[in-house]
Amino acid sequence: MVENKKLLIIDDNEARCHDLKTIFDFIGESCQEVTSNGWKPHFEHTESLIGVLIGDSQQYGDTSSLIKEIHQVDPTMPILMLDDVPMTGDISHQLSRQIVGRIGWPLKHNEVLEAIHSCQYCRDNQHAFSEHNKSLELFRSMVGKSEAMRNIRRLIEQVAATDASVLILGESGTGKEVAARNLHYLSERSDKPFVPINCGAIPAELLESELFGHEKGAFTGALTARKGRFELAQGGTIFLDEIGDMPLPMQVKLLRVLQERTFERVGSNQSIEADVRIIAATHRDLEKEVSESRFREDLFYRLNVFPIEMPGLRHRVDDLPLLINELVARLENDKRGSVRLSPNAVQSLMQCPWPGNVRELANLIERLCILYPYGVVDLKDLPSEYQHSEGIDSYPQPELAERRAKAKEMADQTSSNPAPAPLANLPENGVNLKEFVAKLEISYIEQALAEEDWVVARAAKRLGMRRTTLVEKMRKYDLQKAS
Repeated sequence: MVENKKLLIIDDNEARCHDLKTIFDFIGESCQEVTSNGWKPHFEHTESLIGVLIGDSQQYGDTSSLIKEIHQVDPTMPILMLDDVPMTGDISHQLSRQIVGRIGWPLKHNEVLEAIHSCQYCRDNQHAFSEHNKSLELFRSMVGKSEAMRNIRRLIEQVAATDASVLILGESGTGKEVAARNLHYLSERSDKPFVPINCGAIPAELLESELFGHEKGAFTGALTARKGRFELAQGGTIFLDEIGDMPLPMQVKLLRVLQERTFERVGSNQSIEADVRIIAATHRDLEKEVSESRFREDLFYRLNVFPIEMPGLRHRVDDLPLLINELVARLENDKRGSVRLSPNAVQSLMQCPWPGNVRELANLIERLCILYPYGVVDLKDLPSEYQHSEGIDSYPQPELAERRAKAKEMADQTSSNPAPAPLANLPENGVNLKEFVAKLEISYIEQALAEEDWVVARAAKRLGMRRTTLVEKMRKYDLQKAS
């Protein structure tokens, strides 16, 4: 949840409204409860709200009327609905888009978190929510409230509606393809194909055919004519991933497509118009590649019309808790398990260098889901390379664990000290057998009681006697639990 932003609860059911606020406060989500005739003053500063949760609205003839009024005041305000509150009245498709989630009653923790996150995505991406009739599911991949991610979203918003070529730079695993898909789906070409191709994964001799297609018989093995990626992307967007790995001969041909907006299939002399927007990405420093003659300077300037540099995860560690929640939510949605991380574990991860960026984090979360299914992962449970305890205060040991530890300590003491060892030979002066047996009996009784946390019935079972017999012996030897 975004800091200092509240969830506004509109519900005329006072008892449920009070319970909702208590639960939200308990799980650390700020909220404010109001009745259906008192919500408008809270919309004077809508930037302080993360969303609205609607329950009973007795002041309105139907639920749709309340949603319409909210839409008039703020058309980008995310709305959540309680499942047991029926939707009444007609609601348009545009207004239905404003309802970003439903919460069952009684509340379920995972359901609440997912609903709050949906509100957050909408508030972080209001340009997408208000101006485009598209799902915000894609923007969930760009979750983050850091300044770096806000800048990325702002740049995408500014360039999406144009046909300018975009060059996305950044280390491996920072989400360059995610940014490219966002650019496409927020553009006027979103109803046309988005076609990705990894220029570094295809052999140089096959890359031209993959990009531009070929005619039948153009080369050995070309048994039929085949469309290339540029043809498949007509009217849409082609994403040239790892453009820095493209061989120099292919760079010349790509430059011609950028300049003349036409291309030919391999083995053909018929020009095909390229109505395609080009988005390229690379993890390489292209300026250095140009200076070392491994990348054409003219192609670089053609592609570098609007550069977007994706930040490494280590440069936006404040986003890490939100990213963890999103990655866990995806695994839960795919029925691939779930896991929770303690605050100390999250703090430890925030101190990691993350050379693999978000991809590395995603792999770690999936690994933890397998190791600790539906469990809570603490600092000590993380793989050793992710354990950074500097500046982290360990949790106090739970009282139950302390009692167990004391019991074990007492057991160790009684087993090593008071219990007399069997005598190999009788002393010359003899032995007081009654006293010896009494000490042995006291030792075993104390040990059994300590190990069973002074639950007499369980200690008696350990000693093979009745509970009443053990109680009598405790009275006889005056054995009492230490206060």
